[in-house]
Amino acid sequence: MTTSYKLQTTSSGKSKPHVLIFSGYGLNTEDETKTAFEIAGASADIIHINDVISRPSLLKKAQIAVVPGGFSYGDDTGGGKAYGNKLKQHLGDALKAFLERDTLMAGICNGFQILTSADILPGALIANDSARYSCRWVDIEVQNDSPWLKDMTRFSVPIAHGEGKFYAPPELLKELWDSRAVALRYVRGETSEYFELPYNPNGSLEDIAGVSAHGGRVLGLMPHPERAVSFTQLPHWTALRESYLRAGLDIPHEGPGLQIFKNAVNYFTA
Repeated sequence: MTTSYKLQTTSSGKSKPHVLIFSGYGLNTEDETKTAFEIAGASADIIHINDVISRPSLLKKAQIAVVPGGFSYGDDTGGGKAYGNKLKQHLGDALKAFLERDTLMAGICNGFQILTSADILPGALIANDSARYSCRWVDIEVQNDSPWLKDMTRFSVPIAHGEGKFYAPPELLKELWDSRAVALRYVRGETSEYFELPYNPNGSLEDIAGVSAHGGRVLGLMPHPERAVSFTQLPHWTALRESYLRAGLDIPHEGPGLQIFKNAVNYFTA
């Protein structure tokens, strides 16, 4: 695959941040993630992990790196473990250098599992308490000031996982709270009440849905914000549309997840 890194600019004349989105071995939400970043104003390329391993200098050309969701290696040895080991063993030094710069990184769903397995994020993701794959919408609340979550408080996003229960031993949990590394928590909110579902979908300890590292520049979260970039992706958007119309309000176009991608872009352009 030929990749062009010709410098692009925003409407303000500032350079667009460039996003490197990992792919390969069962990751499958690369296109949605790329689209979300492009809507937010970034340039983005989907690159197979083997190509990054053979050319780690690709990371030097990016300001943002993302490991998207999917089922890497079929989750045969546990969610994200094989891909995380590959990332750690073959790109550990390059990723360390990447994070020493003023960059952003995110792991979404399987990507979150991968970043914990690669020791880039703390904790672990284990099997849901239900022992079943869960695909639904949840409500989450922001817990820290990660650049990814600027000016966000509560929002609704979908999940799709079978191993999304966040686990950490008691001493690490305390450390995460003390250092403000807990980024997101599942809460009772609009979609869980609308559909009368448990607000914590997987049994995550202390309702943790996402954590951060490197001063908040690295974010891992189990929900999929790239699947919540449009208003019409909300599961109850038709009911919401009617309520807006009856109240004489404008119908929104953007979904709640898009702000995460906008925040990443604004980190470099605002």
